[in-house]
Amino acid sequence: MAVSLLATLPTTLPATAQAGDFLAQAKLFPAATHPLGQTLTRLAPRADPQVLQLAASALACAEPGAERLAVIDYSLPSTEPRLWVFDLAQEQLLFEELVSHGRGSGDAEATIFSNTPESYQSSLGLFRTMNSYYGRNGYSLRLEGLESGVNDLAYQRAIVIHGADYVSEAFIRQTGRLGRSHGCPAVRQEVTYPLIDSIKEDHYLFVYYPDPEWLATSAFLSCDHEPAQWAMN
Repeated sequence: MAVSLLATLPTTLPATAQAGDFLAQAKLFPAATHPLGQTLTRLAPRADPQVLQLAASALACAEPGAERLAVIDYSLPSTEPRLWVFDLAQEQLLFEELVSHGRGSGDAEATIFSNTPESYQSSLGLFRTMNSYYGRNGYSLRLEGLESGVNDLAYQRAIVIHGADYVSEAFIRQTGRLGRSHGCPAVRQEVTYPLIDSIKEDHYLFVYYPDPEWLATSAFLSCDHEPAQWAMN
């Protein structure tokens, strides 16, 4: 399990080094790989396979029968695609997209995360998608944070998926990074409607960063349930 691997790392290492070593060590334990993670890796070969394995494990713990899953890898800079949306039932990659982080989380790269209102920081962990609506940022998707103390204030903080003009290749060329939100995972305006519609209402979003405390304590990453046997081609 991810949590047991992380627990074996020296506690004197810096946080990012511990998390990096955790991911490196995970590659040495093929028995720990999840069949769904292998499917996600096949569908999104440019994503980090270890991140996809964690996403698969978290989803198997929450809802093995889920039909759609979105994954954000905030270990990547905002100039790179770091959001993937999967149709699990059809085994298809629906979107590979740029996505913003909160201005309180960092500049071109996100490094700080919290569950704190008014922090303008992004949150990690597993979310369930809720309803879509029209708000001050246009068409948006509410999120329910499922991890106590990590992201469970997402609804109260109005952390939602929405489109933004500062999420674009043009903005990157002008500033060297994407614009930043108040903590929301904002996407390109051109994909707002189809992306939100693809995952709204009882699907899942997994948001990753190599934070050792979260990796070691997340209830969804240390689940004792048997992994679901996802279909493999």
